[in-house]
Amino acid sequence: MAPTFVAVKPQPALKKIICLGAALAVAGLAGCSSGVAPSSTVSGAGKGAAIGGLGGAVIGNNSSMGTGAGLVGGAAAGALVGGIIGMVQDAKDRKEQDRLSQERAYQQERARKLQDEAKQKAAMDEELSIAQGFQISDLELGEAQKREAVANEQLKALREERAAAMARKKALDDAHDHTLAAEAEIARLQEELARLKGEGTGPKATGTGSAAAAAGTAAGPGP
Repeated sequence: MAPTFVAVKPQPALKKIICLGAALAVAGLAGCSSGVAPSSTVSGAGKGAAIGGLGGAVIGNNSSMGTGAGLVGGAAAGALVGGIIGMVQDAKDRKEQDRLSQERAYQQERARKLQDEAKQKAAMDEELSIAQGFQISDLELGEAQKREAVANEQLKALREERAAAMARKKALDDAHDHTLAAEAEIARLQEELARLKGEGTGPKATGTGSAAAAAGTAAGPGP
Protein backbone atom coordinates (compact mmCIF):
# COMPACT_ATOMS: atom_id res chain seq x y z
CA MET A 1 0.00 0.00 0.00
CA ALA A 2 1.42 3.37 -1.06
CA PRO A 3 2.00 5.90 1.73
CA THR A 4 -0.36 8.83 1.89
CA PHE A 5 1.00 12.35 2.49
CA VAL A 6 -1.27 14.90 4.11
CA ALA A 7 -0.71 18.54 3.18
CA VAL A 8 -0.37 20.66 6.29
CA LYS A 9 -1.35 24.29 6.06
CA PRO A 10 1.51 26.45 7.33
CA GLN A 11 0.87 28.55 10.40
CA PRO A 12 1.22 32.36 10.27
CA ALA A 13 4.44 32.27 12.29
CA LEU A 14 5.87 29.67 9.93
CA LYS A 15 4.85 31.86 6.97
CA LYS A 16 6.74 34.80 8.48
CA ILE A 17 9.82 32.66 8.96
CA ILE A 18 9.64 31.39 5.39
CA CYS A 19 9.13 34.92 4.06
CA LEU A 20 12.10 36.15 6.09
CA GLY A 21 14.25 33.32 4.78
CA ALA A 22 13.19 34.04 1.22
CA ALA A 23 13.94 37.75 1.66
CA LEU A 24 17.38 36.96 3.04
CA ALA A 25 18.01 34.59 0.16
CA VAL A 26 17.01 37.24 -2.38
CA ALA A 27 19.18 39.80 -0.63
CA GLY A 28 22.11 37.39 -0.66
CA LEU A 29 21.72 36.75 -4.36
CA ALA A 30 21.36 40.48 -5.08
CA GLY A 31 24.49 41.27 -3.07
CA CYS A 32 26.49 38.66 -4.95
CA SER A 33 25.28 39.88 -8.36
CA SER A 34 25.85 43.57 -7.62
CA GLY A 35 29.60 43.15 -7.07
CA VAL A 36 29.41 44.69 -3.54
CA ALA A 37 30.84 42.59 -0.73
CA PRO A 38 27.81 41.36 1.28
CA SER A 39 27.71 41.16 5.05
CA SER A 40 28.01 37.89 6.92
CA THR A 41 24.23 37.84 7.37
CA VAL A 42 23.48 38.19 3.66
CA SER A 43 26.29 35.86 2.66
CA GLY A 44 25.13 33.23 5.14
CA ALA A 45 21.57 33.58 3.89
CA GLY A 46 22.65 33.08 0.29
CA LYS A 47 24.72 30.01 1.11
CA GLY A 48 21.97 28.61 3.30
CA ALA A 49 19.42 29.18 0.56
CA ALA A 50 21.53 27.29 -1.95
CA ILE A 51 22.16 24.35 0.37
CA GLY A 52 18.61 24.34 1.70
CA GLY A 53 17.15 24.58 -1.80
CA LEU A 54 19.14 21.55 -2.92
CA GLY A 55 18.04 19.56 0.11
CA GLY A 56 14.45 20.76 -0.24
CA ALA A 57 14.37 19.73 -3.88
CA VAL A 58 15.50 16.24 -2.95
CA ILE A 59 12.91 16.01 -0.17
CA GLY A 60 10.17 17.50 -2.33
CA ASN A 61 10.92 15.10 -5.13
CA ASN A 62 10.42 12.21 -2.74
CA SER A 63 7.19 13.59 -1.28
CA SER A 64 3.89 14.98 -2.46
CA MET A 65 5.22 18.57 -2.24
CA GLY A 66 6.88 18.40 -5.61
CA THR A 67 10.34 19.49 -6.61
CA GLY A 68 9.41 23.19 -6.98
CA ALA A 69 7.72 23.45 -3.60
CA GLY A 70 10.55 21.58 -1.94
CA LEU A 71 13.07 23.88 -3.58
CA VAL A 72 11.30 27.01 -2.33
CA GLY A 73 10.74 25.66 1.16
CA GLY A 74 14.26 24.32 1.47
CA ALA A 75 15.73 27.58 0.19
CA ALA A 76 13.66 29.57 2.68
CA ALA A 77 14.60 27.34 5.58
CA GLY A 78 18.26 27.27 4.56
CA ALA A 79 18.30 31.03 4.13
CA LEU A 80 16.80 31.47 7.58
CA VAL A 81 19.42 29.26 9.23
CA GLY A 82 22.24 30.80 7.22
CA GLY A 83 20.97 34.28 7.98
CA ILE A 84 20.88 33.57 11.69
CA ILE A 85 24.46 32.26 11.59
CA GLY A 86 25.49 35.31 9.58
CA MET A 87 23.79 37.64 12.06
CA VAL A 88 25.76 36.03 14.88
CA GLN A 89 28.99 36.46 12.90
CA ASP A 90 28.09 40.09 12.14
CA ALA A 91 27.52 40.71 15.83
CA LYS A 92 30.93 39.21 16.65
CA ASP A 93 32.61 41.31 13.95
CA ARG A 94 30.95 44.49 15.18
CA LYS A 95 31.97 43.69 18.73
CA GLU A 96 35.59 43.15 17.67
CA GLN A 97 35.57 46.37 15.65
CA ASP A 98 34.15 48.26 18.62
CA ARG A 99 36.87 46.83 20.84
CA LEU A 100 39.59 47.82 18.38
CA SER A 101 38.10 51.30 18.02
CA GLN A 102 38.03 51.73 21.80
CA GLU A 103 41.63 50.49 22.05
CA ARG A 104 42.80 52.95 19.39
CA ALA A 105 40.93 55.79 21.06
CA TYR A 106 42.50 54.89 24.42
CA GLN A 107 46.01 54.79 22.96
CA GLN A 108 45.50 58.12 21.18
CA GLU A 109 44.18 59.74 24.36
CA ARG A 110 47.08 58.32 26.37
CA ALA A 111 49.64 59.60 23.83
CA ARG A 112 48.01 63.03 23.90
CA LYS A 113 48.13 63.14 27.71
CA LEU A 114 51.80 62.10 27.75
CA GLN A 115 52.62 64.80 25.20
CA ASP A 116 50.78 67.42 27.24
CA GLU A 117 52.59 66.33 30.41
CA ALA A 118 55.96 66.55 28.64
CA LYS A 119 55.18 70.07 27.42
CA GLN A 120 54.08 71.15 30.89
CA LYS A 121 57.25 69.71 32.47
CA ALA A 122 59.45 71.48 29.91
CA ALA A 123 57.67 74.77 30.58
CA MET A 124 58.07 74.33 34.35
CA ASP A 125 61.78 73.53 34.01
CA GLU A 126 62.29 76.60 31.86
CA GLU A 127 60.52 78.83 34.37
CA LEU A 128 62.60 77.34 37.20
CA SER A 129 65.82 77.98 35.28
CA ILE A 130 64.81 81.60 34.66
CA ALA A 131 63.99 82.09 38.34
CA GLN A 132 67.35 80.64 39.38
CA GLY A 133 69.14 82.84 36.83
CA PHE A 134 67.76 85.98 38.49
CA GLN A 135 69.31 84.86 41.78
CA ILE A 136 72.86 84.43 40.37
CA SER A 137 75.19 87.42 40.88
CA ASP A 138 77.96 88.53 38.53
CA LEU A 139 80.58 87.71 41.18
CA GLU A 140 79.33 84.13 41.54
CA LEU A 141 79.25 83.70 37.76
CA GLY A 142 82.79 85.11 37.36
CA GLU A 143 84.21 82.79 40.03
CA ALA A 144 82.53 79.79 38.44
CA GLN A 145 84.00 80.68 35.04
CA LYS A 146 87.49 81.07 36.58
CA ARG A 147 87.25 77.65 38.21
CA GLU A 148 86.17 76.25 34.86
CA ALA A 149 89.21 77.75 33.12
CA VAL A 150 91.61 76.41 35.76
CA ALA A 151 90.06 72.96 35.57
CA ASN A 152 90.27 72.93 31.79
CA GLU A 153 93.96 73.91 31.88
CA GLN A 154 94.75 71.22 34.42
CA LEU A 155 92.85 68.64 32.40
CA LYS A 156 94.71 69.67 29.25
CA ALA A 157 98.10 69.37 30.99
CA LEU A 158 97.28 65.93 32.38
CA ARG A 159 96.13 64.69 28.99
CA GLU A 160 99.31 65.97 27.33
CA GLU A 161 101.44 64.31 30.02
CA ARG A 162 99.59 61.06 29.55
CA ALA A 163 100.02 61.23 25.78
CA ALA A 164 103.75 61.94 26.16
CA ALA A 165 104.18 58.93 28.46
CA MET A 166 102.39 56.71 25.98
CA ALA A 167 104.59 58.05 23.17
CA ARG A 168 107.77 57.28 25.16
CA LYS A 169 106.59 53.76 25.87
CA LYS A 170 105.79 53.21 22.21
CA ALA A 171 109.17 54.59 21.16
CA LEU A 172 110.94 52.22 23.59
CA ASP A 173 108.99 49.22 22.33
CA ASP A 174 109.75 50.15 18.74
CA ALA A 175 113.45 50.48 19.53
CA HIS A 176 113.50 47.03 21.15
CA ASP A 177 111.65 45.48 18.22
CA HIS A 178 113.96 47.10 15.69
CA THR A 179 117.05 46.01 17.66
CA LEU A 180 115.88 42.40 17.79
CA ALA A 181 115.10 42.44 14.08
CA ALA A 182 118.52 43.96 13.25
CA GLU A 183 120.38 41.44 15.43
CA ALA A 184 118.54 38.56 13.82
CA GLU A 185 119.40 39.88 10.35
CA ILE A 186 123.07 40.35 11.39
CA ALA A 187 123.26 36.75 12.60
CA ARG A 188 121.69 35.47 9.37
CA LEU A 189 124.06 37.46 7.18
CA GLN A 190 127.13 36.36 9.19
CA GLU A 191 126.14 32.73 8.82
CA GLU A 192 125.48 33.16 5.11
CA LEU A 193 128.81 34.90 4.45
CA ALA A 194 130.75 32.33 6.51
CA ARG A 195 129.15 29.52 4.51
CA LEU A 196 129.89 31.20 1.20
CA LYS A 197 133.51 31.86 2.17
CA GLY A 198 134.00 28.25 3.20
CA GLU A 199 132.56 26.96 -0.10
CA GLY A 200 134.86 29.36 -2.07
CA THR A 201 138.17 28.15 -0.51
CA GLY A 202 137.31 24.46 -0.72
CA PRO A 203 137.31 24.08 -4.52
CA LYS A 204 140.49 26.20 -4.88
CA ALA A 205 142.39 23.98 -2.50
CA THR A 206 141.06 20.89 -4.22
CA GLY A 207 142.09 22.23 -7.62
CA THR A 208 145.67 22.95 -6.46
CA GLY A 209 146.08 19.46 -5.10
CA SER A 210 144.83 17.91 -8.30
CA ALA A 211 147.23 20.01 -10.37
CA ALA A 212 150.19 18.91 -8.22
CA ALA A 213 149.17 15.29 -8.51
CA ALA A 214 148.87 15.61 -12.26
CA ALA A 215 152.34 17.21 -12.52
CA GLY A 216 153.89 14.38 -10.50
CA THR A 217 152.29 11.79 -12.71
CA ALA A 218 153.55 13.48 -15.83
CA ALA A 219 157.18 13.64 -14.58
CA GLY A 220 157.19 9.97 -13.93
CA PRO A 221 159.14 8.08 -11.25
CA GLY A 222 162.49 9.50 -10.15
CA PRO A 223 165.93 7.84 -10.66
